[in-house]
Amino acid sequence: MSEPAQHHAINYIEFTTTDIAGSKAFYEKAFSWNFQDYGPDYIAFDKDHAGIDGGFRKGDPLQQSPSDTQPLIVLYSQDLKATQDAIIAAGGSITVPTFDFPGGKRFHFSDGQGNVLAVWSE
Repeated sequence: MSEPAQHHAINYIEFTTTDIAGSKAFYEKAFSWNFQDYGPDYIAFDKDHAGIDGGFRKGDPLQQSPSDTQPLIVLYSQDLKATQDAIIAAGGSITVPTFDFPGGKRFHFSDGQGNVLAVWSE
């Protein structure tokens, strides 16, 4: 996420995997993706090789609800609080409050139609 991102555009996609090393090896071998390691439970890939920035988080689909294991689409916001307020005003709800992560802050929201997405900012 090094380039300036477009406000409210899809900027990142996050997948769940039971095996970080196995996912990394598969996508490196099959598609020549490059990865950045962020500890034992997270790896990120870049849009230069994958077409969009994204990552894999460790999780167990058998122990989590489907919404916790489906790919997570992440939007970028220049103003996280204003975007959160707009989501609530439009009838959405915050499902994961704002938290810090390497590179910025983000929160997750539901659009009220069964979709959960995230929004991040520096």
